[in-house]
Amino acid sequence: MATEIRIGHGFDVHRLRRGRKLILGGVTIPHSAGLVGHSDADVLLHALINALLGAMGEGDIGTHFPDSDPRYKDIESGMLLAEVLLIMRRKRFKLINADVTLMAQRPKLAPHYAAMRKKVAGQLKVVESKINIKATTTEKLGWVGKGEGMAATAVVLLSR
Repeated sequence: MATEIRIGHGFDVHRLRRGRKLILGGVTIPHSAGLVGHSDADVLLHALINALLGAMGEGDIGTHFPDSDPRYKDIESGMLLAEVLLIMRRKRFKLINADVTLMAQRPKLAPHYAAMRKKVAGQLKVVESKINIKATTTEKLGWVGKGEGMAATAVVLLSR
């Protein structure tokens, strides 16, 4: 039987608000505001989860972890990712690689790439070289550029 290769793409966005921790890729990033959501609003992991689910033909994060379900209130997104890994194992998928782009005007995220990459690789149980994390600003354009929120896109390649 030939190896099956699948591509998945994910996107997520959350508003910023003072008084919340900024968590990206499971790492707490020093900043004056954090992302708002039903869970910890980790936009990086949410985009990654959407990409993984998409590659498997398993819908999206809202289908599996609806914000109407109180079980997911303030949950760490790493716990959601762990559930997605169980689906991957059950369906016999393996991650070939993941590439994530964060969109944020502030704070500067480059100093945190290594910690995020290490954390995400650990959560996915893969070597760090399979994970790429980068960021871009929007040159002060739009709601991201005004510092009102952050977004992320993710692309994954799976095999089975």
